Amino acid sequence: MTGKIKKLAGQTAVYGLSSILGRFLNYLLVPLYTNLFLTSEYGIVTDLYAYAGFLFVLLTFGTETSFFRYSEKYNNTDTVFTAALSPIFIIALVFLSSVIYFAQPIAALLKYPDHKEYVIWFALIISLDVLSVIPFAKLRRENKAVKFALFKFINIGFNIGFNLFFLLLCPYLLKHNPDSFVNTFYSENIGIGYIFISNLIASTVTLLLFIPDFFKIKYKFSKKITKQLLIYGFPLLFAGLAGMINEVIDRILLKYLIVVPDFVTNTNEYIFSQIGIYGANYKLSILITLFIQAFRYAAEPFFFSHQKEKNAKEIYARVMNYFIIFGLTIFLGIMLYIDIAKYFINKNYWEGLKIVPVLLFANLFLGIVYNLSVWYKLTDKTKFGAYIAGTGAFVTILLNYVLIPKIGYLGSAWATFFCYFTMMTVSYFWGQKHFKINYHLNKIFLYTLIAVGLFFISRFLNLSGPLKYAINSVLFFSFVVFAIYKEKIIRIKTMRQKIR
Repeated sequence: MTGKIKKLAGQTAVYGLSSILGRFLNYLLVPLYTNLFLTSEYGIVTDLYAYAGFLFVLLTFGTETSFFRYSEKYNNTDTVFTAALSPIFIIALVFLSSVIYFAQPIAALLKYPDHKEYVIWFALIISLDVLSVIPFAKLRRENKAVKFALFKFINIGFNIGFNLFFLLLCPYLLKHNPDSFVNTFYSENIGIGYIFISNLIASTVTLLLFIPDFFKIKYKFSKKITKQLLIYGFPLLFAGLAGMINEVIDRILLKYLIVVPDFVTNTNEYIFSQIGIYGANYKLSILITLFIQAFRYAAEPFFFSHQKEKNAKEIYARVMNYFIIFGLTIFLGIMLYIDIAKYFINKNYWEGLKIVPVLLFANLFLGIVYNLSVWYKLTDKTKFGAYIAGTGAFVTILLNYVLIPKIGYLGSAWATFFCYFTMMTVSYFWGQKHFKINYHLNKIFLYTLIAVGLFFISRFLNLSGPLKYAINSVLFFSFVVFAIYKEKIIRIKTMRQKIR
């Protein structure tokens, strides 16, 4: 049993590393984008990629989870693979054909009628990525974690590489040699289109990597299994859509609900500029987002592996303490040094820095939601997960609808905050009813109060220069030392003895 748990933990680390590191490397493209493109141009990128999550959930139809479930039930991976891939292939083909045919009206609906090519490139990216879902799931099913990570890194490498090639190297070569061969395929008029082209190349290469695996499959279509897969995945579709609403609907609604001032002459440019500023500042919560993603990969196997221990609930309570301490440490680390962190994006986007503390806390609440999910996962009441996500989706849509016309993208930030706060609160009280865990609420409130208090002290002092960083460093390490002492992570007496 111990060996299996170690193997699971090792594979979780590999999967987590590929996804988290990949996300981090892709985030490093944000400074490039914000320095090269206008806020309105980056707004189009933010807007289009906001649709990616919805389309991904819709087109995969929950078949990834269904594939895992029925691969175990039938113990025939090839048949289940065929059953899972077949509907996805048909759906992706219909989706792609429809988008290409209606590209112009879709582009007009999305408010960039002069760039239907963006819509077509984006549809190709989504279709190719969707077709890669089941092959990637098959690698996980066969415990081929290294191959899984390798393919992910190849995808990331091609995406970043071609972004740098098109956005930096080609302009540099043309600047120093206008007659360069680059002229045969490069046009500066494409602009942000190269972001989509780079992604398209990476997605194409990734799918091509699976060709040898496709030839090894013994395809045998089973109508029965396909039907079972679709029925099983149908509820997951709604849970996934609710989750996507909570994550990205704000960037979509901004385009239609934001109020344009009377003095603005170019309405579309203003709207996409606001979306671009919001999207770029959202990226400043990268550290807490990556921390939460790492926690999600590690939490589920951890929860299940400890559920039979006598003190399991106390372990879960301590995990919550540590999670909140790390989350608040990241919050303070970013906000007390925001004058440094803001250089992650171009100064043209700095007017949106006011949303960063709101989004940091919102994402901390989301992490707590994942932590609290232990109650319905261990009691096989996963339907409550969908209810909680659905509640959050209702709050998100309602508050975005009310707040965006009043305070613009700041309203989207607060909608995200209250969405995850509501999900956290609902999950906690339901959890106490069905699977009571005595979380250390006094400590949790104390840590939160201290962290928020230190943040406001820094704001109140309003210092500048070296003195500001010195005082903020004292505030930051005061919180860290207090948390370590309170949790007895390092025993003070032991430290004193070592010093003597």
